[in-house]
Amino acid sequence: MPVYAKPIYPRLTVYSEKYYQGGSAILSGNIGIPNFDLPLGGMESLRFFSTNPNSTLVLFSLTRFRGDFRVFHGVRNVSDFDNIINGNDANSLISTNKYLTLRQIRAIRDSGRLPSGYRRI
Repeated sequence: MPVYAKPIYPRLTVYSEKYYQGGSAILSGNIGIPNFDLPLGGMESLRFFSTNPNSTLVLFSLTRFRGDFRVFHGVRNVSDFDNIINGNDANSLISTNKYLTLRQIRAIRDSGRLPSGYRRI
């Protein structure tokens, strides 16, 4: 009897160096990374993939989903986190297969908490 595995999206590949170099980790599902210094000893670039064009990647300028933010929908590669958010580096993120509105993102930023069903990495 064949076994079928259904992939979980979005798929986020994070890299310890700029331009997709160094150590890497593949994460999937609805996740939040509150501090880029923790996974891999630091994150400097990423690849975000989903089959859903409304999937959302949010980069925050401060740790714990705080500060200014930048929103991407659909497939996105970010080769370097330096100066990506109004001249500031990215330091935390949310990756989800759902469409997040600006209102929802601001609520996460104001509370510092992820919605239910999201994993904190």
